[in-house]
Amino acid sequence: MRRYKPPIKDEDRVIKDPEKSRKQTFDRAVNLLTFKQRSVAELRQRLLEKNWTNEEIVDSVIEKLSEYNYLNDEEYAFNLASSKLRTKAVGKRRLKQDLVRKKLDKQTIEAAVEKAFEETPETELIERAVEKRLRIKGKPETPNEQKNFFAYLMRQGFEYDLIRDQMERLRS
Repeated sequence: MRRYKPPIKDEDRVIKDPEKSRKQTFDRAVNLLTFKQRSVAELRQRLLEKNWTNEEIVDSVIEKLSEYNYLNDEEYAFNLASSKLRTKAVGKRRLKQDLVRKKLDKQTIEAAVEKAFEETPETELIERAVEKRLRIKGKPETPNEQKNFFAYLMRQGFEYDLIRDQMERLRS
């Protein structure tokens, strides 16, 4: 996890050669994007950490990267949502929380989550989560174990009705 750095004030930014600063900012952006795909807001924040650039330069770099299709929040959100669902069985609520952390806007998140859950239904995911938990902990016998099992599924972001149905299925 990265440590918090206070934002640099505009008066602290030193831009002697705007063209050089634009090139440095573009190179830094490309470098950051080679390590991992990022949202526009994430990239903007990372670029503005340096005092040799400013918002105008960062905006022009982001616009250029968007033209080249290196930055696309809709595609990024969907790819991230799909990837998370392939690697771990989580519900809609948890997936939305994860996407909010990536500084994506609400409409983009909603669209990406809906599209990702069209590919992999939530009922299939909760069944995967239940199977995994049963393999690890065994069938919950006592009321306390059932409560913990229920709480685990809630933390994974599944809907109450889906969890209740799974719990009923386990009891019978």
